[in-house]
Order: sequence, then C-alpha cells, then structure tokens
Amino acid sequence: MTTSVPNSFAHQGVPPEERQVKELFWKLCQVIAQLRSPEGCPWDREQTLETIKPYTLEETHELLEAIDSGDDAHITEELGDVLLQVMLDAQIGADEQRFDICQVIESITEKMIRRHPHVFGEVKVEKANEVRQHWEAAKASEKERTSIFEGIAKSLPQLARAEKLSKKAARVGYDFPDRLMLFDKLREELDELQEELFPNGQPAPVVAGVDSEPIPDEPIEDAARRERVEKELGDVLFVIANIARRWKIHPEEALRKSNQKFEQRVQYIERQLAEEGRTLEEASLQEMERLYQQGKREERGSA
Repeated sequence: MTTSVPNSFAHQGVPPEERQVKELFWKLCQVIAQLRSPEGCPWDREQTLETIKPYTLEETHELLEAIDSGDDAHITEELGDVLLQVMLDAQIGADEQRFDICQVIESITEKMIRRHPHVFGEVKVEKANEVRQHWEAAKASEKERTSIFEGIAKSLPQLARAEKLSKKAARVGYDFPDRLMLFDKLREELDELQEELFPNGQPAPVVAGVDSEPIPDEPIEDAARRERVEKELGDVLFVIANIARRWKIHPEEALRKSNQKFEQRVQYIERQLAEEGRTLEEASLQEMERLYQQGKREERGSA
C-alpha cells in the first residue's frame, strides 16, 4: 500500500493525519502479530529478545548509511526496518506476557513530556544548555543512581562510549579548563605508547611511502608488554575521543566516514584493475597507491 505525503508535512512540528496513522499502525500491528502466530512464519515465531538483538544493531547501521546517501526512498525503507525491530520486540514481549507495544508507546510519550517541562509545562528556558540541565535533572529524579556513568550502555562501540564517559565527567566539572590542553595530553600519551613499543622510546625516522620493500609485522610475544602497549594505545584513543567531544564532533561518526572513504577508494582500485582483467593480488603496492591517489583526485574533481 502506497500512501501520499500529507500537505501538513510541509510545516515543521505538525503531526501526520490522525486517521491515516491509526489505519497504518493498526495494519502493521496485525502483520507483526500474524508473523508470530501459529500460522505465521517459522523464523519469526522462534525469535526471542536475545536472538533479535544482532538484527536490531545491523538495521541501525544500515539506517546510518542510508542517511549518508541522502536518498529519501532508501532512508524511508531503512527507517521501516528499524521500526520493524521495535514492533517485533514488542510482539515478543506480548507473546511472553511481559509488555506490549502500547506500553512501549505510553512509556516514551510520558518520558518526553516529563523531560521537556519547558515545552509541556511552565518552565522557561532560552538556551540549549538549559534544556540539557533540565533533562539531566529529570533523569536523576526518575532513577536512583549511585554513579554519573550509570545509564551509559556497555554495548556501545567503545570510541562512542569514551565520548559519553568523558562528557558525563565534564558535566560535573571534571575536564581540562582549555580544550587545547588535550593536544599536550595526546603528545604525553603518544610518548608513553612509544616508550612501550621501542627500546629508546622513539621509532626510527621513516618517511611514509610505498617505494621501500615491505617489512613483516612482528607480534608482541611478551604478554605483560602486550598488555602495557594495549593500555597505552587505549589512552591515546581515549584522548582522541575527548578531542572530538570538545570540538563537537562524534568520534564514532568521524571514524565511520573515514572507514567508508577508505573502502570506496580501495574499491576504486579494484574497479580500475578489473578493467585490465587483474585483481588486487596481482598489482604491486606502487600501482595500488597510484590508483588510490588517482581516485582521490577524481573525488575532489567531482566534489
């Protein structure tokens, strides 16, 4: 069933037409319930809240990629896939007599009203940081917590989690007074990492390039030393996450974009070689680097 976009969508803050929402949402509820029914899909029937978790994560990442694409049809499809995960989780909860989609909707609706007293109550705010203060105060009153870090999901990607941990600490005043100090801290952590990696604390001066013969990497055999290096590398990454936070950059998003850029450029090399009937394994490092740089120039030209 294809639906037209209501004219009200042209106005910010206007909800969709009530009757249409009721009809569409009720139909979706019926579809999900039927999938889980005895006459439904064997795969859907056997899912639990635990088994469905990987799919929820996967669909979330696919939504992020769709948003990057700027393709509205793609975004719409992936938002639907994320909504499916929520609906399926709620139906599983209902089937196990634990909770249902109505409780889920009621809970988040009440939370949004409660945490926005400046919109739905009498509180007056003028700046975004005041909104954040009210949000944090509302959260604190709702939940009895013994640590400022409670509520930060342990399953988050660790770079994103580092940003959230440091942000929570910063909100209670535990932060460098000047964000420029983080670069001194980064140099300190890099020095400590180099001290663990190299006998004299410094790597030999080698210019980055592709013209020398490859030197095989050697693993760190000593377990204690490996653990120290891991610790120091973690400290470097933690400072990087803090630098991102202080400049209002999401480190996980920044890394995701760099990964995407690297992937696209290597795929460019693959395509160029494929036109010659060759693979990456058949090309020299120098050839691959030349094509990599060629791809970069073409990117800039098209931009």
